[in-house]
Amino acid sequence: MDNFSTAQENYLKTIYHLQQTAETVSTNDLAAALGTAPASITDMLKKLSKKGLVSYKAYYGCHLTAPGTDKAIGIIRRHRLWEYFLSQKLGFSWEEVHEVAEELEHVSNEKLILKLDEFLGFPRTDPHGDPIPDAKGKMVQQQQISLASLPEKKAAVVTQIGNQSPEVLEMLDEKNIAIGTRIQVIKKYPFDESMEIKTDNRHQSHITRELSQNIFIKGSS
Repeated sequence: MDNFSTAQENYLKTIYHLQQTAETVSTNDLAAALGTAPASITDMLKKLSKKGLVSYKAYYGCHLTAPGTDKAIGIIRRHRLWEYFLSQKLGFSWEEVHEVAEELEHVSNEKLILKLDEFLGFPRTDPHGDPIPDAKGKMVQQQQISLASLPEKKAAVVTQIGNQSPEVLEMLDEKNIAIGTRIQVIKKYPFDESMEIKTDNRHQSHITRELSQNIFIKGSS
């Protein structure tokens, strides 16, 4: 079995995420996402290509092969399971779990990950609402829309957060918004497309259009 460095796994995971919006990932986009010089990107892509995990063509870009995709999904599975464990079992806040899970995701003992999944009750989403791949790499995608699309007076339940930067998550905490929160649009303002919302029938606050576009929801009765 091939051994993979932390850097190689980070490349595979990052390419996978970038491919969600572009079938072919440019070296410049990959360099920007990883904060790495383009020359280093090229060297690593050549190494991953030799392992059969990436299809790479100079001046064109790269995409994951089937084995590369499987490997990337496995890394994402480990990351999201550790996030769930840290949040639900150890009491880490959702702003904290990502950084710690970034380290733990590289622990690749398959028996450990299977036992962790079983111990947690086979969760389907992590603390941010992102789907957790199962042992076969399958992810259940929820039918959802952004809060920005929810009409006035309608209620819904928060299912996922788009931008998961610490700054955004801190803001959501201050506004009492988390995964599973019931949220209702009280009023929309056409001038800047901001809105007044109420969460769990108690807390009322004002949020910007940008923030509302990063809060994903599903219908609530």
